[in-house]
Amino acid sequence: MTSHDPAEPAVPAAAEPESSSVEPSGAPADPAGTAQPAASTAKPGPTLTSVASARIAVASLLDGGVRYVVVAPGSRSAPMAYALAEASAAGNVELLVRIDERSAGFTALGLALATGAPAAVLTTSGTAVGNLLPAVMEANHAAVPLVVVSADRPEELRGTGANQTTIQLDLFGEHVRFAVDVPAGESPQRAVETSLAAATGAFEDTPPGPVQLNLAFRDPLVPDAGERLPEERGHGTFRIGTEPLTMTLDPAPAELPERRTVVLAGHDAGPVAEAFARAHGLPLLAEPSSNSRFGPNAVGPYRLLLEHFGPDSALPIERAVVFGRPTLSRPVSALLARTDIPAALYEPVPVAWYEPGRRRETPITSLPELAEFAGRGSSAWLDAWLLAGAAAQHAVDGILATAEAATGPAVGALVWQHARGQLVLGSSNGIRDVDLAGQPAAEPSATVFASRGLAGIDGTISTATGIALGGHQETTLLLGDVTFLHDAGGLFLGAGEEQPQLRIVVLNDAGGAIFSLLEHGAVAEAGGYGDAVERLFGTPHSVDIAALAAAYGVGHCSVSTTAGLAEALAAPFTGRTIIEVRTDRHELRALHGTIKAAVGSAVAGVLAG
Repeated sequence: MTSHDPAEPAVPAAAEPESSSVEPSGAPADPAGTAQPAASTAKPGPTLTSVASARIAVASLLDGGVRYVVVAPGSRSAPMAYALAEASAAGNVELLVRIDERSAGFTALGLALATGAPAAVLTTSGTAVGNLLPAVMEANHAAVPLVVVSADRPEELRGTGANQTTIQLDLFGEHVRFAVDVPAGESPQRAVETSLAAATGAFEDTPPGPVQLNLAFRDPLVPDAGERLPEERGHGTFRIGTEPLTMTLDPAPAELPERRTVVLAGHDAGPVAEAFARAHGLPLLAEPSSNSRFGPNAVGPYRLLLEHFGPDSALPIERAVVFGRPTLSRPVSALLARTDIPAALYEPVPVAWYEPGRRRETPITSLPELAEFAGRGSSAWLDAWLLAGAAAQHAVDGILATAEAATGPAVGALVWQHARGQLVLGSSNGIRDVDLAGQPAAEPSATVFASRGLAGIDGTISTATGIALGGHQETTLLLGDVTFLHDAGGLFLGAGEEQPQLRIVVLNDAGGAIFSLLEHGAVAEAGGYGDAVERLFGTPHSVDIAALAAAYGVGHCSVSTTAGLAEALAAPFTGRTIIEVRTDRHELRALHGTIKAAVGSAVAGVLAG
């Protein structure tokens, strides 16, 4: 937890500026119209009190659609805390309190992901603000409307050595769409309005994303004597539907040419990818967090099939159509890097995950134009993929069924099968296990979330907590033990804080298993670096997760077999519970080799026939 000292007494300054300049990031200069001329040494005239300014800020945030605010306690941010408490008592906003700013930032990120609306996080000054950087970076690359409200010292205290005072404006650099410094005593209304416009993508050619409102406050930081909270008033649940979505498109026109095109659905592709593949008779290769991994054209272990449709095969891929952002597999990256295969990226709105001109795919903004590019698949083309996919899925299932002990792919398959409501997939191996072994269903059974903006493991429990609270429905989180430990503090909820309905499945193989599947696994096998690979990449540990769960008041059970996991996943639950799945990562590289060989043999037989 960041230390929050009480407000420092005023430090004499040579000049007491009325205001400081406003520097937006990634937007035209001073769109909020709050920039001021250079300050003189004259004393400021009548200004707003800090609490009055905070009340204007809160009202403007609510007017702009903010319904959730995560508050990290502190003194300099007290005016905003009091104003938010008033709004909460009036039934206008949901407040969540977190003592750890990093957890607060990721919780707000999860709330914004689940609701699709801007969510705010409030911190005091100093290092508190810096703890939000990881969440802001993820929000930037994932185009999530995260509103950072950072409290600050007034201008006369900056640069004087006043406690908890540093340069906060533009702390997040290019990772925010807009950053504004509102001087103490001034109305923040226009700055808030511009910030929310930037956060929600209202600026032309700019995707949604995080913003920073840096609000300076002078003493006094508390309401006037005699003021009190309004009468507590109940309010309805703030919720935007997050049920799994489907859609239908008209069948591809018969005059379109037949082409051996594949539809690649990356993260956040949405149901349009499934509808397009179905309408055009094309194979759908969909990542779990695409929210399009379902339907009759979806192929499960697609990443193991791409080599069977390579340039020397009987049915080589001719074109690729990309929806969303593919991030999970090297075979897909290799396919998209091939200059002999034309590729198109469906991009109806600006995206945040790449810079224009830096990718090879041709951006296409309309479905009719995309249809012209993709063409339509012949029955032979689609049938070849579906037969190969069925054979590959059968081979994977067969390998996993031979072992009673739980393995990563088996856990991924079971979690994918049992998840309802919302499913959050942690980075590293968990989401890749689902991508390999999770069988596509006819209809989606859960809305899937994942932090694929930067694919970090930090803040995963906090993000899932925000998603569960924002979605107001059963949520399952699958993550590895290292990811779990990285955000163990995210389990902390203060007394009286709302409990999410969150089931946390921890694949505990006592370290970082993903590195064994990369080049580092080969280095370890070669033996030239002794125990260095295990120590530096495997990061072994012996943490007692049951004791950790007990410390935070979270339910816990431990399983080690697929049958035990299936039983635990089928059991009803309330509040938060942890299912710890104990596995051995040291045989994982061999298991993946066995799966690949079995799939290769099964697919070769099908395609040869």
